[in-house]
Amino acid sequence: MKNRIITSHLKFTNHQRTGIFLLFLVIVVLQAVYFFADFSFSEKTFPEKQQWMALQSDIDSLKLVRSNEKQGMRTFNPNFISDYKGYKLGMTIEEIDRLLAFRKENKYVNSAKEFQEVTMISDSLLSVISPFFKFPDWIQNKSNFRAEKKEFVKNVYPKKEKIIVLDINQATQEDLIKIYGIGEALSLRILKQKGILGCFVSMEQMNDIWGLSPEVIAELNSHFKVLLPSGFKRINVNDASLKELSQFPYFKYLLAKEIVTYRSMNGNFNNIEDLAKIKGFPVEKAKIISLYLEF
Repeated sequence: MKNRIITSHLKFTNHQRTGIFLLFLVIVVLQAVYFFADFSFSEKTFPEKQQWMALQSDIDSLKLVRSNEKQGMRTFNPNFISDYKGYKLGMTIEEIDRLLAFRKENKYVNSAKEFQEVTMISDSLLSVISPFFKFPDWIQNKSNFRAEKKEFVKNVYPKKEKIIVLDINQATQEDLIKIYGIGEALSLRILKQKGILGCFVSMEQMNDIWGLSPEVIAELNSHFKVLLPSGFKRINVNDASLKELSQFPYFKYLLAKEIVTYRSMNGNFNNIEDLAKIKGFPVEKAKIISLYLEF
C-alpha cells in the first residue's frame, strides 16, 4: 500500500515532463551565460585627462591665492615667507623648502624673477602672487643708486654701528626686548631667573631659561656679558649652615643635608670635585655652581 502511494507521487504527465525539461534547459542556459558572458563595462578614456591632472596643482594653488585675495592679502617681503605663509599662497612643500634652503645661506631674492628661479614655482602662480611682493626701497630704486654712485654707497653700505655690550646683571626689561626674538614674556622670565639666583655668574645660564632658542642665546651673548656685582658674596660651603645651603637655588634640602652630614664626618671640602661626590649633586651644573661657592 505504501509503495503504491510513493509510486503515484513519482509519476508525471507529459505536460509535467515537458515543463521540467524546459526548466532544466533554462537553468543550463543561465549558468552558461553567467560563466561565459562579459559583464564588465569598458571605461572611457579621455586623452586630455592626464593633461588636466597635471594642471590640477596649479589650479588648487590659484584657488588658495584667490581666497586670500578675497580676505584682503597684504604686501609682504617674499624673503621671509614661513611654511604656513607659503602654504596659504599655494606653494608646494618642495618650493617652500627651496626658498628656506636659499635663505639659510644668508642670500636674498631681489625680484619676482629671481624668486621663481629659486623656488621654481609655476608662471601662473607667480603672476598671481608677485603683485603682492614688497622689496626694500633700495632694491626698487636700484637704477637711481647706480646713477649716483656716491649716494648709492651711502644708502646701501651704511657704516655698521658698533655693538655696545651691556652687563646682563644690570639689564632692564627694555634692554632685553631690544634683542631680536625676545618679547615681554621672555624678558620677564630672564629677570625672574636673575632674581632667584641673586645674579648671573655666566652667560651659559641662559641655556637653562625655558623658551630661549639657540639663535636668541647667540644674540644675547653678542650684546651682553656677565659682570659680578660689587657686593656679590660667595657661599662658604665649609661654614654655611643647613638653612643657608638649602636656600641656594642649585641645592635642594636633601642635598644640603647630605653636604652637612658628609662635612661633619669627613672634614672640609677642598674643591668642587670633592663636593660632586655627594649623592644627588647635579654634576652637569658643577661648573656654574662652583662660581657661587668658595672652599
